Amino acid sequence: MRWFSLGSLYIIRLLSVDSSEDPAILESTRKQSGQPLKGFPPLRHLISRLFAAKAQIFLINAKSVTIQPSSATSRYVGPTLSPTQTPDRGTLLEWDTYESASTWKQVARPLAGTLFASTFFDSQVGFGWLSDRRTFITFSMANKRILSRCQDKIISDWAVHKDAFPEKSASTILAINTKTITIRPSLILNSASSTIIANRSKARLENFLWDDALLDAQRVIELEPSSHVGYQLKHAALHGAQRYSEAIEAFQIMLAKLDSARDMQIRRLHRKYTSPSRAEDVIRNSIDVQLYTTPLRLLNTYTGLLCGREAQISAFKATAEYKQLLLSIMKHTDLPMERIADAVATYFRYVMLSHRWGKNEPLLHDIQGSVVYKLKAAGGLVKLQSFCKLARHAGYHWAWVDTCCIDQNNHVELQKSLTSTFAWYHHSALTVVYLSDVPPSAKSGALAKSEWNTRGWTVPEFLAPKAVLFYQQDWTLYLDDHSPNHKESVKIMDELEDATGIDAHALVAFQPGMKDARQKLQWVSTRVTTVPEDIAYSLFGIFGIHLPILYGENAQNALRRLLQEIVARSGDITPLDWVGQPSEFNSCLPAHISSYAAPPRALPYLSEDQIQTAVSSLRHTAAVDQASKLYDRFDNMSAPRFANCRLHLPCIVFPVTEVRRRSGPGQEALSAYTVKADGLDDLSITTEENLIQFSRLRPTRRTFLLVRPWDRRLLELPEFADDEEYLGDCPPLDDSDESVSDSPGEEELTDSGSYSRALRLIVRLGQPFGAFLLAQQRGGEYKRIASDYDITAEVKDVSSVHTMMDLRTLEIL
Repeated sequence: MRWFSLGSLYIIRLLSVDSSEDPAILESTRKQSGQPLKGFPPLRHLISRLFAAKAQIFLINAKSVTIQPSSATSRYVGPTLSPTQTPDRGTLLEWDTYESASTWKQVARPLAGTLFASTFFDSQVGFGWLSDRRTFITFSMANKRILSRCQDKIISDWAVHKDAFPEKSASTILAINTKTITIRPSLILNSASSTIIANRSKARLENFLWDDALLDAQRVIELEPSSHVGYQLKHAALHGAQRYSEAIEAFQIMLAKLDSARDMQIRRLHRKYTSPSRAEDVIRNSIDVQLYTTPLRLLNTYTGLLCGREAQISAFKATAEYKQLLLSIMKHTDLPMERIADAVATYFRYVMLSHRWGKNEPLLHDIQGSVVYKLKAAGGLVKLQSFCKLARHAGYHWAWVDTCCIDQNNHVELQKSLTSTFAWYHHSALTVVYLSDVPPSAKSGALAKSEWNTRGWTVPEFLAPKAVLFYQQDWTLYLDDHSPNHKESVKIMDELEDATGIDAHALVAFQPGMKDARQKLQWVSTRVTTVPEDIAYSLFGIFGIHLPILYGENAQNALRRLLQEIVARSGDITPLDWVGQPSEFNSCLPAHISSYAAPPRALPYLSEDQIQTAVSSLRHTAAVDQASKLYDRFDNMSAPRFANCRLHLPCIVFPVTEVRRRSGPGQEALSAYTVKADGLDDLSITTEENLIQFSRLRPTRRTFLLVRPWDRRLLELPEFADDEEYLGDCPPLDDSDESVSDSPGEEELTDSGSYSRALRLIVRLGQPFGAFLLAQQRGGEYKRIASDYDITAEVKDVSSVHTMMDLRTLEIL
């Protein structure tokens, strides 16, 4: 038995014991390969290993063969069989291993068509029929596998006793028992063979045999270089092997092959895919959206380099994540944008640092162009390096520190950074709070005593983020709390609530905005900042306000701009409720944030039962039309506004008729005054100012007023959100439905409701209120005086409120 190689086509020839080698085959072999005949192990051992595979092994029965040499480049040969051939002249046999006695059997299938064989990478031989382009059996020498059927599935390893094959059978593969058979090149078989190899490549892809699938794909490309199929398979194999750059290149070539195909149907396949340039644009758009709320500069925690926008994007493009995303978009035109956005957001997650600045903090010019991990660990660099390592260990690519990620000398960048800081912290994946003065293994209460808890900027830094972790001096977790988010730690949040005065709900789920403005101002009233103006700037994000950062304007002006914006945009007058010295810009605004440290004045509170009792008593004294007109007047009053540092304040006015000094509270700097005003009970005012004394008998030329700033909350109107929800739940009214206008008693019910609301307003107006004392100026404007202490006033007679209210909008300097 011998095994010969004819070029790249294997011919397996089995001779009987008494047979001799056919000189025609030997001569053809030498001419075809151009190489001396190469010997192989006996065929007996090869065949005996095959038959344990429980598969049908096909051989051609032959006695003599005449072979004509073919082209050296040919890989395929095929004799044509005729149905008229008889078993003794041409018989296709199979070795049946399913029966108890393994024997050769004749195949019942008609012997019609062209039988072909092909080789794959000089290590495999396939046999099949050209008519249906199927391979029914493949022998693999390199991997010792038997591949069968059109999908070329792996059947089994070769393993069987060497004596399983009947040695005296005379058979030859690729030879027919005929007088003369010529084996010649058949170029038409290229397509059939490439299909076989392509199918096998697909099978190997399904079994994650990336390297083998890639070899098959490359072979398909060699056979049919103008087809897209080989490159499609090559792309899939490279993708599976995580060789993404090469996979993208193969995919680009595949698209080019589709575009250049002659067949219109093949060209239309391009519609299933997205071009690389279009896919890159889609990702870039998603990146731009993601980076809109990301710091301008970030530290790459893996490389240790400070990166700007383009460097961040370039780093992403170099990652496997980017290439995987690009390939997914190219292959799936309908890939949801949410998946793209999620992939981009996952990569660009970043960690923010909240800390107390120390000595020798590294600035931008100290680290720019350098690897932070390689810089000499000293001073603030130790903190920076530790923070970056912590973020990297947690799986985040990016980190931000205010000391070195902002160019302090670039006014435009500094302005954008400070106005965006709140949003950056809010959108961070994690904020790390470093407590440099809290020793390792500190007990509960150390956080409250930390200097970090006294700084102005740290308020938005722990309110804005969704996830926060507190670290001690040695970069261990505070209280050894290993929960993923300390905002979910009841113990830590309770301590922070007691230390800051901020309720736990706001600490955990704060939302920026104008609501509860007075309370938010109180949160920072005792905080300090290195730069005085920063105390106001740190509040911009908390209130959701975007104003210019103007270092050098002084703290009073910065606070004035903030308070003016709050009052003008929200109509909320609670920021005018303060005690202290007035601002030089407007007497209704405080000079310092500390004026909000004291809680708002405690005024008597009416329960709902008390209000209902008072409303019932007023029904007998207040006419419906007068009460309703009063309500409408208040409802139509304009909102407060600032213009050129002048406050236009809608208020209820009570003219002062007498100011008389009386004995003080025992402090020389303070003076106590008894004040009388029309419609109000007599009241006492304590102040460090010297007030002009006058009475009805000794009047003064100046006009003094006690005013109650108008607060729309007294109307008890529903919140806009509640109102929208209510409207959304109501069905639309049908103008053609007469029952809407003719329902009995509806007008009376509406009038009754309006009357009740008006009476409730009168009851509230009759309660004690915080008053401003105003003094008229030469130009007719007013100025607030005696603001250093609270002034509380109350109307004399609740039942007469609706007849005596003087509503005005005053201009206050």
